[in-house]
Amino acid sequence: MKDNNRLHAVARVAWAVCVSKPTLLCLFLLFTLCVAGRAQTIPAKERFSSGEEVHYEMYFKWGLLMPRAGQATLSIRDTRYEGESACHYRLLFRTQGMFEKVFPMRDTIDCYFSPAMLLLRSEKRVNENDYYLIDDLKFSYADGKTTAHSHRYTPSRTKIDTMIVSEQYMFDMLGATMYLRSLDWDRMKNGDEFPFHVVIGRDRINISFRYTGQAIVERSETLKYRTRHFYIDIYDDVFTQSKAAAEIWIGDDENHIPVKIRAKLKIGAAEVYYKSSKGLRYPLTSRVVIPKR
Repeated sequence: MKDNNRLHAVARVAWAVCVSKPTLLCLFLLFTLCVAGRAQTIPAKERFSSGEEVHYEMYFKWGLLMPRAGQATLSIRDTRYEGESACHYRLLFRTQGMFEKVFPMRDTIDCYFSPAMLLLRSEKRVNENDYYLIDDLKFSYADGKTTAHSHRYTPSRTKIDTMIVSEQYMFDMLGATMYLRSLDWDRMKNGDEFPFHVVIGRDRINISFRYTGQAIVERSETLKYRTRHFYIDIYDDVFTQSKAAAEIWIGDDENHIPVKIRAKLKIGAAEVYYKSSKGLRYPLTSRVVIPKR
């Protein structure tokens, strides 16, 4: 009974953290170099095929406790956007376990990319404990700059309606993960940094991926993943530190899918783990299964 009460207390404290924009940002950065005067097309299409679907589990870690907080699915489909061929990149997130009982969440993000992988639109729909909110971002490109029209609204009123401009790569939370998959590791060395902006509401958040080389992620005594490790520097006051506010491990094979994410928060940490996938373009050779003796 004492353990159950403690777990309830963890969930009640943590839900406010887990529904905040930076925690979801860390999840979506699963889950961007800029050259002035060039549109921010990203060479990610060689990493996936239409029909890819990847599943993740999210945990909230506080001391010795690590309850499961939710599950997420990333999927990619060919589609049409405003009458033209496009790529539809979707994230579905829902809470689980104690978090589902304390503060249920159902979040969806839909991104639309051009065939050249230029981000055109992002629509995030939030259903958090019967509170409904939509973040609609429309991206345009001119004179070496990226402009995002950010429209946030509820069923009853508009909360934000503004324009945000950047001379760097600029994405929504989900679109940034597609950029990360496009990076060419053969041309990178330890310490290389990749700065970009993420739009959340009226905020333009400064973020940078920082490459540190190869690493092994152990999921059990018989299951490991070969990965490439990045620190994520996030300049937002919700994090206890800006440098290395989060970490991400990308599977070291041609798919470049996130295997693990860890975000430090003011209260505990959020951790995300790869669970399963289907429709990958390449074999998941980063997964190493060790036979039992």
